[in-house]
Amino acid sequence: MPLVKISILKGRSKSEKQALLDAVHAALVEAFKIPDWDRDQRIFEFEKENFEIPNNRTDYFTLIEIIIYPGRSLKVKRELYKSINDRLKANGYKNPNDIVIVLLEPPLENWGIRGGVPASEIDIGYKLDV
Repeated sequence: MPLVKISILKGRSKSEKQALLDAVHAALVEAFKIPDWDRDQRIFEFEKENFEIPNNRTDYFTLIEIIIYPGRSLKVKRELYKSINDRLKANGYKNPNDIVIVLLEPPLENWGIRGGVPASEIDIGYKLDV
């Protein structure tokens, strides 16, 4: 149940935003082996004055924060980073510095799901230790 938050500057088209969402989700399905239906993503758009971008990045700077259940190996995290970058490059991203991905892994007991039960007490339905 990855929770995806994507921060970008305002001004992208509807199709560009959908391509961004699709790229991140496809990479999560591929690398983390999550079910295709497990899609919880949000795009946050900021005015330029509210989204500071370092000099080595362009207006396509994209911050992708993904909150995930713990358990994935460094190998599959690397696969995720590469897959997201490759997919975004195919969608017009030219500067590799424009993509920053951060994974946050709170312990399972810190997830209240399915009626408020800690995720540590529930069969999630798919393997976490990939």
